[in-house]
Order: sequence, then structure tokens, then C-alpha cells
Amino acid sequence: MEYTIRVAQKEDMEQVHQLIQELATFEKEENAVEVSVQDLKEDGFGKHKLFHCFVAEKNNKIVGMALVYPRYSTWKGPVIHLEDLIVTKEMRGTGLGTALLDEVVKYGDELGVRRICWEVLDWNEPAIGFYESKGANVMRDWDVVQLDQKGIKAYLNAIA
Repeated sequence: MEYTIRVAQKEDMEQVHQLIQELATFEKEENAVEVSVQDLKEDGFGKHKLFHCFVAEKNNKIVGMALVYPRYSTWKGPVIHLEDLIVTKEMRGTGLGTALLDEVVKYGDELGVRRICWEVLDWNEPAIGFYESKGANVMRDWDVVQLDQKGIKAYLNAIA
């Protein structure tokens, strides 16, 4: 399989958004995507860049992506978070996921981060197996905690 991994450009965000939607559908959350193409363009390429993105391209089509952003660990110091690593269904099993993860790890090393972290759904055994085969520690004794926008508003109303 011939593909190229490169740093995403602003004009790639429409296809990146399509991949995000494809992942949401795979994760049975097709209506959960709130971010728009315009948001991705502004947040990734605007004055205050919020993320860094790699894309995989084959025949002038984006067939995979990995999106990371900086975090700070009180235990480790600078880290990056891998928000999503997405490979289109037809490209799974071609080595593309490994190539994208390789780029993320090289990028983290270049930045001097002390950890790269991400989440994986507990039912996504193929992804869990993939990450473990790369040496990642899948910490099954931790739960993800989130406050969505509605939860934030409810929280603030409760303390007002």
C-alpha cells in the first residue's frame, strides 16, 4: 500500500472532519460530533494553535489521521494527549495505524515530553491489542471523567 504521512494543512480539515464523523459512527456516537470544519481550521491553524495533526494520504485522499495536543502532568511535567488516531475502514490492517502512531511518538520525543497518553474504549479489543503490541500500558483500573458543556453549566448553577 502506498501512502504518505505528513503534517496536516488547513485545507485538509474537511476530510479530517469526515474521518472524525466516521469514528463517531464506529463508536456508536454518530450524533456526538459538535466540532465543525471551521472550528478545526481556527483551532488548528489560527492565532492560538490548539492541536497538531498528522494525516495519511493515498491517491490525494486523506485515509487516516492522528490529532494531538499539549498537556501538563503534575507527576511528569510536559506530556501530549493523542485525542484520536483514525484509519478508514478500508485501510485498516495495512500498517497505516502503526505509521501514524510512529509519527506521534517521534513528535512527542522531539518535544521532549515525558508521556503520551490517550483513551481507548474498553470494548475495542482490536485497538487495545494494537496499543499493547506497541508497548503501551492500557490502564484498565482508571475511569475517564468528563463534564460536558451542559454539565459545566449545571455545576456552575449549583455553586452560584
